[in-house]
Formats: sequence, C-alpha cells, structure tokens
Amino acid sequence: MPAAPTPRLELTLKKPLFSWRSKPTVVIAGRGQPAQWGVGTWQLPEAAERVGASGVIRVFIFNRIWRWGTAVYVFDETPPAALVYTPPLLPFLPGRLRTR
Repeated sequence: MPAAPTPRLELTLKKPLFSWRSKPTVVIAGRGQPAQWGVGTWQLPEAAERVGASGVIRVFIFNRIWRWGTAVYVFDETPPAALVYTPPLLPFLPGRLRTR
C-alpha cells in the first residue's frame, strides 16, 4: 500500500516596501527556517507529530537587529493548502497571514 502524501503548504511571502536588507523566517512546529521572498513550498508535520490537536505557523521578518512583522496562523485538523504573508507598513505593527 503506498504511503500517504506528506502535507505541504504553499506560502507566498510578500516583500515589505522598505526592507532594510531584511529576510523572512518561517516557524513550523517550533522550528525556525530562514526563507526568501516570493512563493515557496513547506513541508508540514503529520497530525500525530503536532503538539495537541492544532498546528501553528508563524512568520516574522529579521534584519540583524530586531525581528518585526510577526504573523501567526493556527489550524486544527486540516492544514491550509496555501497562505499569503503580507508585511506591515511600519516595523512596529504585526504582519498578516491569511489563506489564499
């Protein structure tokens, strides 16, 4: 019997207007992973590997001095197929993570 496909997430990371050489970081299941601006595909943990019954996806921007624009998306049983991260206009505001 073939193994079930690994759940994947398509994540679009929009670049902020003023980036100051900043880079996005994606945190899935507690593991931070540096990313690049644009569209990327991320492997999600299986439902049994997630803590509790829900999963958390967090995106923030890091520019060597501080991190800003944090956005969080919490899902239950079924993970989303695609998300879009929109950075804030000002560095002290939160970002937005929504389904596409």
